[in-house]
Amino acid sequence: MSYTIPFNRPTQTPDDGAYVQQALASGKLSGDGPFTQRCHRLLEEALGVSKALLTTSCTHALEMAALLLNIEPGDEVILPSFTFVSTVNAFVLRGARPVFADIRPDTLCIDEQHVDALITERTRAIVVVHYAGVSCEMDEIGRMAARAGIPIVEDNAHGLFGRYRGRNLGTFGRVAALSFHETKNLTCGEGGALLLNDPLLLERAEIVREKGTDRSKFFRGEVDKYGWVDRGSSYLPSELLAAMLTSQLEHAPMVQAARQRLWCRYESALTDWALARAITLPTVPPWCEQSFHMFYLLLPSLERRASLVAHLKRHGILAVSHYQPLHTSKMGHAFGGQAGDCPVTERVADRILRLPFYTNMTEIEEETVLDGLRTW
Repeated sequence: MSYTIPFNRPTQTPDDGAYVQQALASGKLSGDGPFTQRCHRLLEEALGVSKALLTTSCTHALEMAALLLNIEPGDEVILPSFTFVSTVNAFVLRGARPVFADIRPDTLCIDEQHVDALITERTRAIVVVHYAGVSCEMDEIGRMAARAGIPIVEDNAHGLFGRYRGRNLGTFGRVAALSFHETKNLTCGEGGALLLNDPLLLERAEIVREKGTDRSKFFRGEVDKYGWVDRGSSYLPSELLAAMLTSQLEHAPMVQAARQRLWCRYESALTDWALARAITLPTVPPWCEQSFHMFYLLLPSLERRASLVAHLKRHGILAVSHYQPLHTSKMGHAFGGQAGDCPVTERVADRILRLPFYTNMTEIEEETVLDGLRTW
């Protein structure tokens, strides 16, 4: 059916079209052109990372992370069960065994109290996912990782411009991944970025991203010719995508302000409504600055969620659930996952409902959603 209020509309910023036209007129359409370099600088300056490299998706940024960390068959990688399949696939593709951790019942991020017991002599990485752009407890996770000598990878698909105790998300891990999918705050349709916080990885990251060649060195005049020197693949997005993303990054303060206003309106309007119906609203600890990526409800039961979804649908409003637990999926079972391994994840997956949330949402659309909720 056609919904009056969709779950998402991609963010649009004033210079999207003009920059894409500039890229078309330049004749430079393949990756790593002027717009790509502008995106790199904008991300590096905003986040304070050693290097940012645009990729074709967050999935590919995570795949690059697995390559850079030399993940091999038999290695183990700890990650939350409540996440998108890309988080796990990037490491499974290298032959690693995923070790699924449960999530906290408040922030829905990986439960740091469970991580230590999952570390073994085979553990090669801890992958954290900053769910809804709210940080994991990075102090404790960082201490555990340092004690065991294990690198942290940040899946920061939700968390661009979020912070933990004043520090930017994406700067805690040895590497981090961003998403610019059409559902994210900033978008170029499909895209991502790899953030590098270890300068020792910079040269190899360029090689992995350029199909395992030292082509970047060649273009900088550092070598007379380039060749195949390492494992890699083609992870460069086109200049057309980079052109659109440049506009989005330059208008990021406007985008973030609009999303913050919408998030706060939902929270203010729904606090008493939720309390009266035993519904939980998102939790943002005071030491976390969120990215305003989404707004969700935790219903009392699967049946109550189904009732609300059907009610909103009758009013032309699309609200959706989120991840299914990875440990109970077909592939999760293949790696030894069983029902009951991550009880919080299992309960949350049955109860979570994400409300329509997008940058250019009008006040009339917002009120339509709120009216739909109030009449349930």
